[in-house]
Amino acid sequence: MRNLWPLGGGRYYYGWVVAGTLAVTETISWGVFYYAFSVFLIPMERELGWSPAVLTGAFSVALLVSGVSAPFVGRWVDRHGGRLLMSAGAALGVVLLLAWSRVELVPIYYLLWVGMGLVLATSLYEPAFAVVTAWFERGRGRALLLLTIVAGFASTIFLPLTAWLVERMGWREALVALAVLVAVTTLPAHALILRRRPADLGLQVDGAAAPDADDAGPAAVAGMEAGVALRDPGFWLLATAFFLGMFATVAVGVHLIPYLILSGYSAGFAATVTGLIGAMQVASRVVVTMVGGRWPQVWILAIVLALQSLALAVLLVWNQPVGVIVAVILLGAGRGAMSLMRATIVGERYGRTHFGAINGTLALFVSGAAAMAPVGAGLAYAAADSYRPVFAGLAAATLLAALAALSLGSRPALR
Repeated sequence: MRNLWPLGGGRYYYGWVVAGTLAVTETISWGVFYYAFSVFLIPMERELGWSPAVLTGAFSVALLVSGVSAPFVGRWVDRHGGRLLMSAGAALGVVLLLAWSRVELVPIYYLLWVGMGLVLATSLYEPAFAVVTAWFERGRGRALLLLTIVAGFASTIFLPLTAWLVERMGWREALVALAVLVAVTTLPAHALILRRRPADLGLQVDGAAAPDADDAGPAAVAGMEAGVALRDPGFWLLATAFFLGMFATVAVGVHLIPYLILSGYSAGFAATVTGLIGAMQVASRVVVTMVGGRWPQVWILAIVLALQSLALAVLLVWNQPVGVIVAVILLGAGRGAMSLMRATIVGERYGRTHFGAINGTLALFVSGAAAMAPVGAGLAYAAADSYRPVFAGLAAATLLAALAALSLGSRPALR
């Protein structure tokens, strides 16, 4: 176990340098390319006169492009590593942020966000998880925990930072400032620090020194091929669980504040209590990692999804401030664990070699759910003229997702 962190002779495993670097760059990438978007909506609407539907529609397009691109991105990382791809993604992001800061026409705006979809696919968790998985086996849980805990503060850091920049500089110059930030941090970090896999540095996974060529036996197969994984019924149960879980998570995230305001709470209370979700995301990742070695991962996923369903039920039947707080705590716990659980389960079930392709294919369903959820829930609300049946339906969806996860059982597909 000593090789999970330090190596002999006072040296340290370079995998932790990779994981630590990605923890920082993922925080910046999520903050700039994903969370900051919402801060620009109102100032863009005021200056350009575009409707909220037009503005947010471009973001949905980016999510769809990201999802469609994810399997191809995953295959690239499996074969070539994440260094070139993630560096190119950061560079493209810088260019598109600068172009966005000068946008005047809706078609150009949408074209930029098609490109931004490629940035999301090459800069966020999917390639980062694939890189980390290539460097760790026994230490994977701790490495992913490091990555997701630090990146879990992206919204906490970048929402107020972006709002401050917009207030001080205007939205156009704020975008330029964010582009400069990515250019001087994320881009060089990816280009200079990331490496393809441990063997490139004469190491084995988790940090053991690579054996001499004369002593090395035949290479072990470290994972299931992507095509074989797609024929595994368990993969489609996973896809179902994560699609339904992500749909509910994103839909609630977008519509929770309007629901609370329509339920009689003040806008201040609604915004403050919703902020608890971010704190609970980090806490839940720690708890999930602590129990991950004791319980089967799919059981933990089923529990997380069931808690999401319970949270929505509490929100519907306990219309008191305490009930809302309890519901939000449960929602945050589930939301934080979902991304970590996806990487952990795919790595555990299908191995390292084709992790990027398999996880990327799963990301296609996750990104599709994220893109569809705000609009789908909004249309359902318009049809029902109430959020209660919408949230009840989402509670049922997360319960079905929990049952799908539970159906996987505890035996991994990789043998």
